[in-house]
Amino acid sequence: MLKIRFLGHAAVWLDDGRTKLIVDPFLTGNPQASVRPEELTADIVVVTHAHGDHWGDALSFCQRGAWLVSNFEITNYASRKGAKRTCSLNTGGKYCFEGGWVKLVPAWHSSSFPDGTYGGMPLGAVIELGGKRVYHAGDTALLAEMAFIGELGLDVALLPIGGTYTMDPEDALRALKLLKPKSVIPIHYDTFPAIRQDAAAFVAEAEKLGVKGIKLAPGEEITLE
Repeated sequence: MLKIRFLGHAAVWLDDGRTKLIVDPFLTGNPQASVRPEELTADIVVVTHAHGDHWGDALSFCQRGAWLVSNFEITNYASRKGAKRTCSLNTGGKYCFEGGWVKLVPAWHSSSFPDGTYGGMPLGAVIELGGKRVYHAGDTALLAEMAFIGELGLDVALLPIGGTYTMDPEDALRALKLLKPKSVIPIHYDTFPAIRQDAAAFVAEAEKLGVKGIKLAPGEEITLE
């Protein structure tokens, strides 16, 4: 069993009843955010890249004991800011924990912290938790490597559809043909004017490809049995 809660923008919270994991915890300052960081707990924080709308409140969770899983540059930056529990990986690296794992995979984007510090290579993440496999693409363009990511066997793909800085709906639909997930949840849209999109239309088109489309409002969650 795995609960997936969409928190707004690209922030997603996963819970299998034993481990709580949050990806890209941009909550403070996020006009879509459904909760404040202090209202959530997490055992693991995954950050796909250093931009402020993904790095977000990662340190808040680290200061309360969460492990930070990210690339070398981001974990080093976090350590300098006081994070005590970090797992430094790079593309292809895997962090294993009781009941699951996180594998970092390629993304095509850019990565720097709000203060201008270099944030290393952007990444996506495949997460196994609660017997399910979830792909969070982070911020990315369409990648040929998605075909290999799909070979991992994905229950859910969390794909950005906002365009401008990431894939738009058209490219996200092309990504589904490579990834072949059972379900797709669109993320990274409507937070700002530059990424306005029709998510309902996207999930309808995904259904035509044989992929279950799930549109979640911030704060909504699904349970995978």
